Amino acid sequence: MGDAVFAGTINLSAPVEMIVRGAGEATLLAEIVRLVESAEQGKARYVRLADRAARLYAPFVHGLAAVTFVGWLAVGAAGWQTALLYAVAVLIITCPCALGLAVPAVQIVASGRLFARGTLMKSADGLERLAVIDTILFDKTGTLTLGRPRLVGSDAAAPDDLAAAARLAAVSRHPLSRALLRAAAAAGIDPVAAPDAVEVAGCGIAATVDGVAMRLGRRDWCGVAGDAAAPDGTVSELWFARTGLPAIRFAFADTLRPDAAATIADLQARGYAVELLSGDRPAIAGAVAAELGIERWQGGATPADKAARLAELAAAGRRVLMVGDGLNDAPALAGAWVSMSPAAAADVSQTAADFVFQGEGLAPLPAAIDIARAARRLVFQNFALAIGYNLVAVPFAMAGFVTPLIAALAMSSSSLIVTGNALRLKLMRAGLPEKGHP
Repeated sequence: MGDAVFAGTINLSAPVEMIVRGAGEATLLAEIVRLVESAEQGKARYVRLADRAARLYAPFVHGLAAVTFVGWLAVGAAGWQTALLYAVAVLIITCPCALGLAVPAVQIVASGRLFARGTLMKSADGLERLAVIDTILFDKTGTLTLGRPRLVGSDAAAPDDLAAAARLAAVSRHPLSRALLRAAAAAGIDPVAAPDAVEVAGCGIAATVDGVAMRLGRRDWCGVAGDAAAPDGTVSELWFARTGLPAIRFAFADTLRPDAAATIADLQARGYAVELLSGDRPAIAGAVAAELGIERWQGGATPADKAARLAELAAAGRRVLMVGDGLNDAPALAGAWVSMSPAAAADVSQTAADFVFQGEGLAPLPAAIDIARAARRLVFQNFALAIGYNLVAVPFAMAGFVTPLIAALAMSSSSLIVTGNALRLKLMRAGLPEKGHP
């Protein structure tokens, strides 16, 4: 009663009555969309070196051909037909194919390697930006964790108590009720839903079983005094109250991704600064940060807080990889230097991210960084090959030592060399051993 309901919120149980206080552009969802658009407009567009060079390449090459033609005529060493032949050879041998292939050839091979590890590259220049990051910011729920609460602790009571509580949980789709049922199933309990159970939105489930009134839900709704928030690092809690018996607390924690700790340790060992930026309560965020060895963390962060932290890091000259999945992460994903999102993320987060990775592990993240860094090295090698080829071949063509046929063969060879160098990426090791799609 009296709680705020935001546009985009999912109702898991009974119908609710709402008073509309903001519609259209006045909703939280619209504010998030505005933050995403603002971040995208503020992000500098990374123009690739090959594109900039190509804009100067054509007039430069035509200028060399003109100089060749006029020069041979000026010295009078050849007729206009021969001078024209030498000029054509210059045009052919300086064809910008090698330079134009320097980046795309590497990107095609790199995107294939990423895809083989369950990562989809959505941004054409994402690899270039990923290769030079120095800071990584993680969301918690659904990113470092699987977003699936599990029952934890000794407060989970005796099997009979768990079985009784599970009869009420069986009528609910709430994530904590589902977690309680999973725990009951793991204990060999197959509960039968209480026949007259009623779910009260925002409170819990009430029923009378064998003449005993029962409630499963919020602390205050179950008549338990004290702070309604879980006092430890658990995600949340459910209380189970029965007439004449002490109330029982069921504590829940989210499940970390199986390789979360190893991945964080690996990234820190590589020299990356790692931070946790979560919208969950500080107690929860702090517990996860401590378990993963993350020293800098923040809990209770709003979408605006996350975007502000990214702006602060950018102002300090940091190049940040943002990894998140929720609706509230979308502005940060759009505003980061580069961003990644799991495949189970909200649609708006996947749209804002530069990369989307699959599976329950975080292994695709360091693998993507390895591939990006290797791709960057190959791109610069391709640039060096293309420039070196022209520095050697063009003077020979201008001096009249190259016919158009030889120029065509040389030009084709340069393109093949650049492409072959790009294919070396398939032989390089990146991250964990090659795996198929999860």
